[in-house]
Amino acid sequence: MVSEGASVELRSVSRRFRAGGEDVWAVREVSLSVRPGEFLALVGRSGSGKTTLLNLIAGLDRPTSGEVLVDDARVDRMSDRELDRLRRGTIGFIFQSFGLLPLLSARENVELPLRIAGVGYRERQKRVEEALAFVGLTKRAEHRPYELSGGEQQRVAIARALAARPRLILADEPTGELDSATASAVFGLLRDLARMEGITIITCTHDRLVMEMAGRVEELADGRLVTEGRREVLERTLARERSPFAAARAAPPGEAPQESGLSSLIGADYAQFRRPGSAGGTADTPGQRADEEQAER
Repeated sequence: MVSEGASVELRSVSRRFRAGGEDVWAVREVSLSVRPGEFLALVGRSGSGKTTLLNLIAGLDRPTSGEVLVDDARVDRMSDRELDRLRRGTIGFIFQSFGLLPLLSARENVELPLRIAGVGYRERQKRVEEALAFVGLTKRAEHRPYELSGGEQQRVAIARALAARPRLILADEPTGELDSATASAVFGLLRDLARMEGITIITCTHDRLVMEMAGRVEELADGRLVTEGRREVLERTLARERSPFAAARAAPPGEAPQESGLSSLIGADYAQFRRPGSAGGTADTPGQRADEEQAER
């Protein structure tokens, strides 16, 4: 059964900054609706307002005017405590710069937000193992960031976002540090996960591979939404060379995603990644439980 993702709606949203005594409009009168479970790619030149738009959706910034809604709740009116609850319980973040703690292993980086959120030990271990398996890093779980490649570090960051079981994932240029094969594999799996689990995904990107996999593409220019259509966006923003992964298309509604072979590139298996309460995961050993109980005291 497909879970319900988060809906997102922007109503005439604008964001103005003051720079050098002048008004600078990062976002201008943007209206946009994103359905639960949709995979949306936002494209545009640097400075077009893509990252600002993601920040507004996440409540990391507030609009100068307009309304921002997630699941029909006014994000622009939320208190700091309400925003904290929204970001911990509903939204997962993936950044180009990874944001990993250098002295923690991959496993510990993925686990840390769950500790902060108060998730119990058994559930934490299950989520961490499933998320690392999803991005193909089970065998690198004990390595620290400086022992991992850039692509592996980004996959740890993706696993960290997924472990929180978000209903909405906001990804800001997430493939900037990934080679094309790994980028395609990761986003192919995210696309399939969005379809099967209903997670809503909004990503900013210049990557044609991601744009081809997204269910919808919108373009920003000078802070305004200027989309004419997927074909026009692709032709206007990127070269027309054909991607070797373009054939990996989403399955018709109600059907499982087509087998594309992308998962073999990173050894990932999205079937291992499940919502809370589903079957799967590993049991704690008595020693692990004792260590955890001692630590929590």
